[in-house]
Amino acid sequence: MSFRLYDTASRTVRDFVPAQAGQVRIYVCGLTVQGPPHLGHIRKDVAFDVLRRWLDRLGYEVVVVANVTDIDDKILSKAAAAGRPWWAWAYEHERALDRAYRLLGCEPPTYQPRATGHVPEMLELIDQLIDRGHAYVAHDGSGDVYFDVRSWPAYGELSGQKLDEMEPATDADPRAKRDPRDFALWKGHKEGEPDTASWSSPHGRGRPGWHLECSAMAGKYLGDEFDIHGGGLDLRFPHHENELAQSRAAGRPFARFWMHNAMVNISGEKMSKSIGNSLLVDELVKRFRPIEIRYYLVAAHYRSVVDFSEEALAEAGSAFRRIEGFVERAEELLGERPNPAPTPEAFNTAMNDDLGVPQALAVVFETVRAGNTALAEQDQPAVAASLASMLAMLDALGLDPRDAMWATPATAPDRSRETVAALVEELLDARARARAEQDYATADQIRDRLAAAGVVVEDTPSGARWELAPPREAATESVT
Repeated sequence: MSFRLYDTASRTVRDFVPAQAGQVRIYVCGLTVQGPPHLGHIRKDVAFDVLRRWLDRLGYEVVVVANVTDIDDKILSKAAAAGRPWWAWAYEHERALDRAYRLLGCEPPTYQPRATGHVPEMLELIDQLIDRGHAYVAHDGSGDVYFDVRSWPAYGELSGQKLDEMEPATDADPRAKRDPRDFALWKGHKEGEPDTASWSSPHGRGRPGWHLECSAMAGKYLGDEFDIHGGGLDLRFPHHENELAQSRAAGRPFARFWMHNAMVNISGEKMSKSIGNSLLVDELVKRFRPIEIRYYLVAAHYRSVVDFSEEALAEAGSAFRRIEGFVERAEELLGERPNPAPTPEAFNTAMNDDLGVPQALAVVFETVRAGNTALAEQDQPAVAASLASMLAMLDALGLDPRDAMWATPATAPDRSRETVAALVEELLDARARARAEQDYATADQIRDRLAAAGVVVEDTPSGARWELAPPREAATESVT
């Protein structure tokens, strides 16, 4: 069965065939590092990590370029307000982005270029657009350079809009623009801005416009034409529309597929820093296990809006622990981990249909049910078959609880679990002795004490197992 993907440009699900046999080249618009990443940002990275893992499983060599926008109006403004150099502010939050990748189990991009490292490529692209009659230097001496949207009749094709119905571009003073919709390719240096935030150019000192940056970096690392351009749906217009226009106007075919993930909302509003309702990844992992947060983001189809609540995240964690519980019990019974089997055909069918993860997870839970039945019957061959199939599916989704990435310092910031484990095991030993002496009142009392402390105990044929329940406040804490 062929792999099919929804293409935002054509608005259809169609067969995906890479430009180069055996290799898939993907460009994902990375974060503007004005602040640390929140759950809405990282949903994109998790979605494209699943895509990457699945394409790799299909046998492709996958190259992913995810840029970092480290020069921008908001970065300059926020750094100035904090009394910090803009470059130090950007680098601090770039490191927070890398940490969020690790926390939620995302493989790092093949290349992660910074905008500030590619100004020559951007100026070259500007020259091409001016030479072709698609860009012009502002007449007011500001040093700004604009893309002439009326010079490109296809402008609006990605978002399906007509030019005369679009709002003006708000990225620069419109007085020197031929059309209010023209967008900035280069922004002349302004009084009050740090000198370090500008570069020499034939048009005077300045810095690149946001849209120009991604076109130049995609071309640098992936060539004039590549397979998939992705990002959040909020980037489709104006950012991706402008990338597409300026790249093709310069004679570059650019992306063959456009892939966009839907937003994470809170009470129906897009999660963003501007409305003050973001949930930072660094803070969220203090209340929820990183692998359960990843499961929460993975479980919804990437094109479906996620309306966030901590109750929903806690429920997703409970669902994942059912999967994890089967894996743990199966490994205890077998005494070893079998080699992963091929993923089931029904799982493959779901994943090959525009990454149908909800349908793929239905196959996962069918396997859990069959495996639990085999465990109850102590049918070791059936348990081994279910576990091998399960491990293959979890690996494809980046959800294998035994993967080493979930045990790295990035996801285990302290040794508190080791301390808790020692105390819990001591109490469980005391409970086991009480049960052996038929002192069930004491045994029940110990179990109740553990439950009150948030420790869930399960009695199994091989002894008592325990795990920490989700924090009780996670279901009631308000989101601000």
